Amino acid sequence: MPKPLSELTTMRVGGTPAEILVAHSRDLLIEYALGVWQSGDDWLLLGGGSNIVAADDLSGFKVIKTDNRGIEREGNLVRVQAGENWDDFVAFTVSQGLSGVEALSGIPGCVGAAPVQNIGAYGQEVAETITRVEFLDYSTHEVSILDASELEFGYRDSVFKRGKLGVITWVEFELSETPKALDRLTEALGREVSNPAEVRQAVLETRALKGMVLNDADHDTWSCGSFFTNPIVSDGFSRSIPGEAPRWLQEDGNVKLSAAWLIENSGLSKGFKLADSQAALSTKHALAITNRGSATAEQVRELASFIQLQVANRWGVNLVPEPNFVGDFHRI
Repeated sequence: MPKPLSELTTMRVGGTPAEILVAHSRDLLIEYALGVWQSGDDWLLLGGGSNIVAADDLSGFKVIKTDNRGIEREGNLVRVQAGENWDDFVAFTVSQGLSGVEALSGIPGCVGAAPVQNIGAYGQEVAETITRVEFLDYSTHEVSILDASELEFGYRDSVFKRGKLGVITWVEFELSETPKALDRLTEALGREVSNPAEVRQAVLETRALKGMVLNDADHDTWSCGSFFTNPIVSDGFSRSIPGEAPRWLQEDGNVKLSAAWLIENSGLSKGFKLADSQAALSTKHALAITNRGSATAEQVRELASFIQLQVANRWGVNLVPEPNFVGDFHRI
């Protein structure tokens, strides 16, 4: 009997799928994916389960779980199998004296998911270091190498989030032996850092204070991390938001706003929940929706929709969820 996805995802919600196929190697990952696709069944590719909200009924789904691991280094190029734990990979780069992903310490999930979301934090994004990925295309069933220029990276976005379906089998990074943008990282972290190890330590401490480092005993970490992306608006629109609201000017002249500030200043405080629901905002960080112990996927969806409505009504901003919703959900 397969495990329910509530046991395999960081939000700890989700029903039991029809089957779970665990791929311990690149070749098995390709074999399982092709077999499921040819069957015509609904399917889900699952890594660390950190960026999905799985529906309460998944009985019609087959799950392909990436568990292929391995890290190979050749100079500053590092090739990582898709099933490798992301934070373990970051720890490896720091131990090797390499820089480029240390500010992404503590982010849950697997390496194969990193390009999909273009994960980022504290002034770094994986788009800055990814050179290539190996990709099994759902539409053609063919394996190819995609260069970074083909991945159409954007803020928490990529070609994969915009409809290019398939499976990433490995990711290649080009890192540096010389730390870069330390001034930017010092500013983002609020403390001086001088090398990748110091950046990693500072990031892990900061994320822990916000309930963003997984801890079985802390329900504030039973989440998908940041649930909404920080909205990017025009400079003109940003002037309608109070001056004390955090904002960051973008290279194109637009302005990124703080989703957490918008949520808290629309009347939703940390720890807010709907009546009788086990889904609630984190008590440490207003941008995380958390499972307080026995939440259902539908309760998570209901709270997310309510937050969107409150922010839209108060500020005229549409918050976009970061995690993927899998299964039968109303559109949010």
